[in-house]
Amino acid sequence: MKWNLRLAAANRGIWKASELQRMLAEHGLVISAGKMSGLWSGQPVSLKLADLDVICVVLGCEIGELLVPEPERVQRVEAEREGVRRAAVPGDGPGTVRAIAPRRGGGRSLPPL
Repeated sequence: MKWNLRLAAANRGIWKASELQRMLAEHGLVISAGKMSGLWSGQPVSLKLADLDVICVVLGCEIGELLVPEPERVQRVEAEREGVRRAAVPGDGPGTVRAIAPRRGGGRSLPPL
């Protein structure tokens, strides 16, 4: 996903993070300067859905304007057989991929009635 907050804000004439921070605070979302800097200039690692709602209300936009899918960045490796996942294994060298077979449970007991 691409985080597009700065562009969405600029489309509405908001050019400074501090201005958006003030507007968000007026709607009950108080954000620290450090977190606001991360939202404004970077890609947030996590964001509460309630906070996203407030941002959308303040900017008058839809979520799709803030979060833009980038499907070309998702890498898919076809399994040789059904039920086998593949994962890159650290230390095996670049591009090395090993098959990972799912474990069958059997050691678990049923929950009490």
